[in-house]
Amino acid sequence: MSLERINPGELSPATGFSHAVTATGGTLVFLAGQTALDAGGALVGTSLTEQFETALTNLLDALAAAGGAPADLARVTVYATDVADYRANSRELGRVWQRLAGRDYPAMAVVGVVRLWDEQALVELDGIAVLP
Repeated sequence: MSLERINPGELSPATGFSHAVTATGGTLVFLAGQTALDAGGALVGTSLTEQFETALTNLLDALAAAGGAPADLARVTVYATDVADYRANSRELGRVWQRLAGRDYPAMAVVGVVRLWDEQALVELDGIAVLP
């Protein structure tokens, strides 16, 4: 299995994401949306950064349980209840991403939403991975 991250020079610089990712071979893993719920089902954290870290940890834990690693992520969608807050904290969120998932970014999108299933949740992440 191989993932190739593609960032054409004709597009704006890819910062914290890849413009395209190709995958050959392997097994697809579809990762359900994860918020900042702990193992007991309680929401953890009050700030976007705190919730993002827990949600990303949950996503990566689900991926690991399926036999994958952060480098296997081909696509991640971030659903944020406040895109302006997400943008304002993007550097800090990037540091959280790099610490937990490394520097190989999947294709990503941030989508603004009115609310999430868990009413106090500020962010949710889902994804697609390709395992060897």
